[in-house]
Amino acid sequence: MAPLTAATVWCQTVTVQTSGTQASLRGVWAVNARVVWASGSRGTCLRTTDGGQHWTPATVPGAAALDFRDVQGIDADTAYLLSIGKGQNSRVYKTVDGGAHWQLSLQNRDEDGFFDEMAFWNPRHGILVGDQVGGEMVVMVTDDGGNRWQRMKMPPALPGEGAFAASGTGITVLGDREVWIGTGGYGTPRVYHSADGGHTWTVGFVPIRADSANAGIFSLAFSDPLHGIAVGGDYSKPKEFAGNIALTVNGCKTWLTAKTPPKGFRSAVAYLPDRQVWVAVGTSGSDLSRDNGKTWKPIDEGNYNAVSFASSEAGWAVGPSGRIARFTLP
Repeated sequence: MAPLTAATVWCQTVTVQTSGTQASLRGVWAVNARVVWASGSRGTCLRTTDGGQHWTPATVPGAAALDFRDVQGIDADTAYLLSIGKGQNSRVYKTVDGGAHWQLSLQNRDEDGFFDEMAFWNPRHGILVGDQVGGEMVVMVTDDGGNRWQRMKMPPALPGEGAFAASGTGITVLGDREVWIGTGGYGTPRVYHSADGGHTWTVGFVPIRADSANAGIFSLAFSDPLHGIAVGGDYSKPKEFAGNIALTVNGCKTWLTAKTPPKGFRSAVAYLPDRQVWVAVGTSGSDLSRDNGKTWKPIDEGNYNAVSFASSEAGWAVGPSGRIARFTLP
């Protein structure tokens, strides 16, 4: 089916597409301009191979009760899904045949554990983060395509500190080894950084709103090891924008606030290297920055949880009730 609607604001086109599902969508990954994966509630996974003109929704067998908050597409055939929940409900699945079959890659065996999100440097080397167990955030790494996962040693977590299973982008990677993780909870907005694939870590506070358990860092993106943006706020107050963004220009040594922030809580941010711009999305709308996050202008008012770009001309955002839209910067 062809796209339904389109709106153009500030030279950007946002085109709503037909997903074929009413699931709440939280994960999206654009492999390229044609191949995109998405995921959500009720064990839902979607794939398009024609740029979103047609989406194929499916339920992962044996996972109908699970909520897939993150998806990482490798190509048209290979993808990883991460589900959330206490204990064994937190899982990672993998497909190598376009979603026809799914293999359980990892299942959380700790009854207090709760996976949040994941990222992959390449098809074999990935990393995931979960809420703290035993006084440390749970971080696990695979270097063989998900056949084995190893828990890494982390700095001590703060009381109440955790990650948010909101968009799959509160953990982000760059190059072959760089990884950043954002956290939140009352008084605990921090960024963990590793430059060696998760073996050693530094951690520091970030000036993001954290005045409740609902607030903190929900997403991170970096254009290079020095320049990055963290977004978030309080997800229960979607139109409030105090403390919803912070910028670093020196590899997380210090953080700055934006002169003109996005217009509300934001759950995902992405960097588009071909245009050198940033896009942030959230439940109250989307914004774009052309000056490395110092100022932001609204580009859409749709409700979105996550966003992923293959290029400035091929980006997708997902949200509640099966909402999917293609973002295009001409």
